[in-house]
Amino acid sequence: MRILFIGDVVGRTGRTAVNETLPGLVRDWSLDLVVINGENSAGGFGITETIYNELLEAGADAITLGNHAWDQKEALVFIERAPRLIRPANFPKGTPGRGAALVDTKNGKRALVINSIGRVFMQPFDDPFASLEKELSACPLREACDAVLVDFHGEASSEKQAVGYFCDGRASLVVGTHTHVPTSDHRILPQGTAYMTDAGMTGDYESIIGMDRNEPMGRFLRGYPQGRFEPAEGVATLSGVAVETDDKTGLATRVAPVRIGGVLSEAKPGFWV
Repeated sequence: MRILFIGDVVGRTGRTAVNETLPGLVRDWSLDLVVINGENSAGGFGITETIYNELLEAGADAITLGNHAWDQKEALVFIERAPRLIRPANFPKGTPGRGAALVDTKNGKRALVINSIGRVFMQPFDDPFASLEKELSACPLREACDAVLVDFHGEASSEKQAVGYFCDGRASLVVGTHTHVPTSDHRILPQGTAYMTDAGMTGDYESIIGMDRNEPMGRFLRGYPQGRFEPAEGVATLSGVAVETDDKTGLATRVAPVRIGGVLSEAKPGFWV
């Protein structure tokens, strides 16, 4: 199976990069599963139903969220009728929506997509390891699905790495989101799970983590806000990770970073191009 995960889509420029680039990647790379983190897609904060549908139409099979899941209040309502929109599984009991979803892939197989959120330097939600254990046990790789993708939305690299090893051998891919900076540690862990600490963002990198530089810079210099954060509006880099899995085991055989457009150096999976 060919899997593409696209990191945090930030604002209009990030959505434009997805809409203009993803359909061609689905075709040219014969992608079977595309998952996008969309928690910053609406003006940098949250997601709307219109944007959710827009990302699906561009080629996404599932969309994950994070700490900005509810910044657009409509998400609390429309998530119940959006089966491929996945919020962190370790949000408190009773939170609307779902933390995992079994989705149909483009090649007619089934993939389990799990979203979880970290607790280190973040709001202390429920134990992410317990929630991951619950989801992985309920739908085991090879037995109940053909692939498992985990989007772990966290601040601390150490916590993300711990999740990678916790899921090793039980997931096709564990990828970190949230910090908006792509890491270069993509690899296959000892038990066969592809891993990357952070996929980076799909947004304008001539910014401060996707936001126009003026306001965050001012806060660092002054120590107080003078306005609101606004997404940067330059050309975005589509950032993410590509994984190929073994059809018999569901585990990864190849992994590579993806960076297309914008100011970052280009990276594409040589095994598909």
